[in-house]
Amino acid sequence: MRRALARARDGKALDPSEATVLLHARDSHLETLLGHAGRVRDAGLEAVGRQGIITYSRKVFIPLTRLCRDRCGYCTFATAPHKLESAFLGPDEVLEIARQGAAAGCKEALFTLGDRPEDRWHQAREWLDAHGYDDTLSYVRAMAIRVLEETGLLPHLNPGVMTWRDLQRLKPVAPSMGMMLETTSRRLFEEKGQPHHGSPDKDPAVRLRVLEDAGRSNVPFTSGILIGIGETVQDRAESLFALRKTAREYGGIQEVIVQNFRAKPDTAMRGMPDADLQELAATIAVARLVLGPRTRLQAPPNLVDAEYDLMIRAGIDDWGGVSPLTPDHVNPERPWPQIDELAERTAASGFTLHERLTIYPEYVLAGEPWLDPRLAAHVAALADPATGLAREGAEITGRPWQEPDGGFASSGRTDLHTAVDAEGRTADRRDDFDHVYGDWEALKERLPAAAPRPGPGAVSGDVLRALRRAEADPAGLGEAEALTLLGLAGGPDGAGADDAGLDELCRIADGLRREAAGDEVTYVVNRNINFTNVCYTGCRFCAFAQRRTDADAYTLSLDQVADRAEEGWRAGATEVCMQGGIHPDLPGTAYFDIARAVKARVPEMHVHAFSPMEVVNGASRTNLSVADWLAAAKEAGVDSLPGTAAEILDDDVRWVLTKGKLPAAEWVEVVTTAHRLGIPTTSTMMYGHVDTHAHWVRHIRLIRRIQEETGGFSEFVLLPFVHHSAPIYLAGIARPGPTARENRAVHALARILLHGAIGNIQCSWVKLRDDLCRQVLSGGVNDLGGTLMEETISRMAGSENGSFKTITELAAMVAPTGRPVRQRTTSYGVPSAERLAAAAASDGVCQSVRNFVPLERL
Repeated sequence: MRRALARARDGKALDPSEATVLLHARDSHLETLLGHAGRVRDAGLEAVGRQGIITYSRKVFIPLTRLCRDRCGYCTFATAPHKLESAFLGPDEVLEIARQGAAAGCKEALFTLGDRPEDRWHQAREWLDAHGYDDTLSYVRAMAIRVLEETGLLPHLNPGVMTWRDLQRLKPVAPSMGMMLETTSRRLFEEKGQPHHGSPDKDPAVRLRVLEDAGRSNVPFTSGILIGIGETVQDRAESLFALRKTAREYGGIQEVIVQNFRAKPDTAMRGMPDADLQELAATIAVARLVLGPRTRLQAPPNLVDAEYDLMIRAGIDDWGGVSPLTPDHVNPERPWPQIDELAERTAASGFTLHERLTIYPEYVLAGEPWLDPRLAAHVAALADPATGLAREGAEITGRPWQEPDGGFASSGRTDLHTAVDAEGRTADRRDDFDHVYGDWEALKERLPAAAPRPGPGAVSGDVLRALRRAEADPAGLGEAEALTLLGLAGGPDGAGADDAGLDELCRIADGLRREAAGDEVTYVVNRNINFTNVCYTGCRFCAFAQRRTDADAYTLSLDQVADRAEEGWRAGATEVCMQGGIHPDLPGTAYFDIARAVKARVPEMHVHAFSPMEVVNGASRTNLSVADWLAAAKEAGVDSLPGTAAEILDDDVRWVLTKGKLPAAEWVEVVTTAHRLGIPTTSTMMYGHVDTHAHWVRHIRLIRRIQEETGGFSEFVLLPFVHHSAPIYLAGIARPGPTARENRAVHALARILLHGAIGNIQCSWVKLRDDLCRQVLSGGVNDLGGTLMEETISRMAGSENGSFKTITELAAMVAPTGRPVRQRTTSYGVPSAERLAAAAASDGVCQSVRNFVPLERL
């Protein structure tokens, strides 16, 4: 105990065993612990300019439904349908509570409800069906909008466990959300008779995933632990460290609540003793030391009896939501203290009570990406612009909530598609590099372990067997055999490479290429249109994304998009490929407007547009299912989807590569849904960053499984990582892309593993040098992609291969291989004679982009 206290005194980082020791502190040891924790809290408040201030939120409690699919042993909030007049509060009841709250000066509407009650109670399902809602969260979303519009209160949503996509749906209607972690103890979840047994939403792994997804989605999120429900002291320490890990990695946990169990009648745990208040104080103090000065720490004031001073000395800086109107429906036997009394109690401990909003001041002041633009005016109406706290005298009144109008005003560096070649990017990184992507040091803990490489000469027999299997039965090649073949490329430094074996692998792949696609090397005359690069998703590999205020940021108008499509058509293009950043101002229907604008201008142009990430973004913002959104996109003119945003389809890798992009399962759902609707897609893999050869093999095999199920992939495109300006490389986490040998090996392996399923394997000339393109063309590749006319994404990352290639340049690149070159359509058909003539006249690239000389050609 003395050693742990000394380390806390000296500001040393505690480990879980030391935190466990300190959780036992009582009496004099507790007093010492409180002193250390209080100093850490005071330093944190001083750092943000709130010395001596403890905050609270004036709220109303809206118990939207008390039905729940879980069966927690301590809960009196959840009940059965026969005990309720209605499965849900109706809209009029919700608004009446909110209006009364606004009249009483409240600024927060706390929506609390049980987890997905429709999964357990038919009464809940029937109520939702009768009122026109697909699920409980659709009703939550609708009521949050009405509260914003009709009362001006800011919703804080506590709907329990949410998926990544649920968070996308709800973020535009609530400045903050929350869900208690409670505990990481699996024993309390798995063992019969324990409080979380039989409650699927109390699986600690599921709850931790929600916290991570909220961080990835830039949602200011409240969480915390519940003590005294049967967990061990070690469990408490582990729970605090789990919260710290997520807070460090994503920065999205706006507050941590340390809540003490209070036994309630008519529950399975009614005979359990209440958590001791000295025990609560010790837990708060340890939480403060573990979580650090930047974390806002809360203890509910209605659960601490008269021990306000004890909790303040333990290190809290917030009392949470306090209602002058509604009871605490979760702890109904414990009334809220009057706010004047709470202020007096706080003042007696030397602090000033100050009202905040449901979204904490740090996130108010930061704005995007934490605060959705649809909510900015609602929050600004109630916030002090200097401090981010609640503004005294603010008028609490309803304000319109609406999707942006989709006006597509042209803004920013709209000439970037040519200027990136002629002038380059403004800087190699954004000035928020150090924090916008999360904590780089915490991220390193997620890096996949490097796969061991076999010693020289140890696997020659394995290599021969794998090569023979690849030639005789390519589709039957196993994972271990595939990894053996990738191992022919050696390590990043070339150590262990087997060039003769690699040549044989490429020979086999090229034979399969000839069998599947013939000798023609195909390409499409197309135009890329990246309609905006404003994006707050936080992909750590992406050098394209900009904040709206960055020097390189731009957004095209609909007319500019249509102009570029028309210019491409005049140059012989048969396809436009359109993708853009996830711009917070663009509504979910913006994608439909873009497709319609192109079709209105050039009706015969094939619209190859919108990655799975954009699809999910559009579906979430419109509150449509993926299937319904895709059907609407098809009607608007979308002909096929690019299968980008795949990167590596393994979440362990994805959550290192990106902060907020869609999970692998969501990508799979989008492409398989598109295929079922008759919308073909491409498939891609971006490799050579923080992944391993095993990830490449599993990714390609997953692509094959999807193709065998749906048949909807037109091609597989290999995209080597371009590192030069990629944030994750500049941070020292990713390697500088794959080696030349690895590029040869993986293109060949893709041909082998996908043989009989996907006939077209494409290389990216944008990311590979001409000589390396020729090498992979001799090792399984049959397609070069497009002339592009503009290519901004890879160029912003530092690709040195230009933004377009003319037909002449493509032919010259292929000529040394001796293979014929053929122009194709998106679906690998033959363009019309008129299209071929137009392409020949322009050499496949419009004149406007050819007027600029790339820097590397000077």
